[in-house]
Amino acid sequence: MNKKTVLNRWWVLALVPFAGLSVGLAARAGNFLVMDAPQPSDVILVLAGETNHRPERALQLLAQGFGRRIVLDVPTNAKIYEFTQIQLAEKYVQDLPRATAVDICPIQGLSTRDEAKDVERCLARTGEERVLIVTSDFHTRRALSIFRREIPGHNYTVAASRDEEQFGVRWWTRRQWAKTFVDEWLRLIWWKSVDQWR
Repeated sequence: MNKKTVLNRWWVLALVPFAGLSVGLAARAGNFLVMDAPQPSDVILVLAGETNHRPERALQLLAQGFGRRIVLDVPTNAKIYEFTQIQLAEKYVQDLPRATAVDICPIQGLSTRDEAKDVERCLARTGEERVLIVTSDFHTRRALSIFRREIPGHNYTVAASRDEEQFGVRWWTRRQWAKTFVDEWLRLIWWKSVDQWR
């Protein structure tokens, strides 16, 4: 056996554990994004987006006693046909059995970081300290980190809202899940390496 063959085998043997470790980490990377540990809070904060699932999860948590009221983030600059999202949200809230326990927080920011700055004004009105954030499951880790950094002085926990069409922790099994996974990981890396230091 010549020296080149021995060297090639050595490289193969060295790469096998590395490849196994990489596959194992990739398989767990979807789970890493998801945090779901709601705690009793003063207010349940529903981040903007995914209106089919996030408000519903917040209402479940309200019914279970995880908060006294809900603050629903709604973009001010978005329209659906001739209706603004604020108008649609107001109609949605009016039709709820516990409508008096739900407040709308108008937001202008397009990023989670900008949304946090808008939310700060809504939370400042009532002075509540314990905030339970409700957002999409894949967004929970980053959202919690952003709110803790951008609006200190509150005790934050997070609850995951799940949408089987958008994401699952076995992200490699569906095309849409993989797209969501890659997008969220890029955003998390950018937040941790750049945005949180600005």
